[in-house]
Amino acid sequence: MATTRSARTPRAVPDAAEPAGAPEAPTAPGAPGPAGAPGPSAPAGPPHRPPAALPARLRFGYASGSLVTGTFTTLPGLLLLPYLTDTLGVGAALAGAIVFVPKAWDALLNPLVGRASDRTRTRWGARRPYVLGGGFAMALAFALTFAGPLPGTAGAWFTAAGYLLTATAFAFFQVPYVAMPAELADRDQDRMRLVGGRVAVIGVAALVTGAAAPALVDAGGGGLAGHRWVGLFGAAVIALGTLWVFAGTSGAGRGAPVLESEPSLRRQFAAARGNPAFTALLRCAVVQSVATGILLAGAPYFADHVLHDSAGVGPMVAAFVAPNLLTLPLWSRLRGRRGHAFASALFATGCLLFLAAPLLPPAAVLVTMALAGTGHAGQLLFLYAMLPDCIARDSARTERRQAGVLSGLFTTGEGLGVALGPFLYGLVLQFSGYVPSGTGRAAEQSATAELGMLAGFALLPALATVAAVVLLRGYGRPGRRPY
Repeated sequence: MATTRSARTPRAVPDAAEPAGAPEAPTAPGAPGPAGAPGPSAPAGPPHRPPAALPARLRFGYASGSLVTGTFTTLPGLLLLPYLTDTLGVGAALAGAIVFVPKAWDALLNPLVGRASDRTRTRWGARRPYVLGGGFAMALAFALTFAGPLPGTAGAWFTAAGYLLTATAFAFFQVPYVAMPAELADRDQDRMRLVGGRVAVIGVAALVTGAAAPALVDAGGGGLAGHRWVGLFGAAVIALGTLWVFAGTSGAGRGAPVLESEPSLRRQFAAARGNPAFTALLRCAVVQSVATGILLAGAPYFADHVLHDSAGVGPMVAAFVAPNLLTLPLWSRLRGRRGHAFASALFATGCLLFLAAPLLPPAAVLVTMALAGTGHAGQLLFLYAMLPDCIARDSARTERRQAGVLSGLFTTGEGLGVALGPFLYGLVLQFSGYVPSGTGRAAEQSATAELGMLAGFALLPALATVAAVVLLRGYGRPGRRPY
């Protein structure tokens, strides 16, 4: 392994023309020389220049990859569970399992992808070839997920296969993509700018796709035909984000030293377990993502059966993700665990206020959703900013290249949480007596089922958020700033 050795100060060698004997004391720069002669002037060194800021092309190029991430998180999280229960007629528990199993598969796949990217050497870099290939494969598989060639159980299995392929391709895109900030920037503030742009574009993607998807379903005639248009729309956004991030990050990070990775995956897992800051961050990300998954999966049921306004899903999604764009400059003034705790308090408060939604006017419900979204924007920013810092500090400490594996584990935890949320919400629907439908329209539900939808949508995310804040208490680092 190539390591950096500390430079040694060379010993002074006497001038060959100088006679032997006791040497004359050296004259300090600027001090009087012999016989009052002025001493030598101090050498003029180069002026100190602050490190150059990241170019805008790189910042926008990297952030555009969140078009892929935001689309994959928002559209299946928002539409896949109701598509299975109310269009294909699948039971709620089975539908939740179909959403969850591909993410469980990713839990096995993500660390392998991370290790592969850590050991890759190409003229395009270690990460960008995976980003390009994974993104395009994901666009194709996403269109197949909602293609709906068959109704009923057969269509559900086709959807499950398409979603499994989409999740597999997403692993090859997302794990290298998340590893890039630690290698594109050396300074904390530069990594914060990269992550801030990423979070902002997640908001743009969620806002556009989340608001447009329900309208596309209705414009396409609803049912299977309407969801096919959603699949094509999502595939187009994913392909656009893939091309943009690949082109926008070209040439970046080429001057960075190439470190070797751990020789085995077992050793890499052991190194991750030996990093207490990373393990605390990982636990927090898993549990916090459960809350996000529940809100996304529960929004259509909440709008249709609690608010009795099926067209209200789009405005709810817009109210939730718009703060990603509006509040990031404010959240950037806070740091680490304290900032995350404050953001989590806002998020949990907004979730608990949903319990009063049946008594509130529609505008007040949107304000409550915006409050939760404001907290969620801060949660994302702080978690995503802490991750590249963990990676950079781990590389400096071990002189090993483990960004791919650490990013893979983080992506695994985040994906499992987002998938576990719909699974848990599906169980709540099942136990509260939710009646599925194969007509493309939700069936009439009992008062018990509606109460279960409301309680699951409001209480479960709040409880998960409290647990996430507690789990992050193990995160810490020396220095002035906690991330």
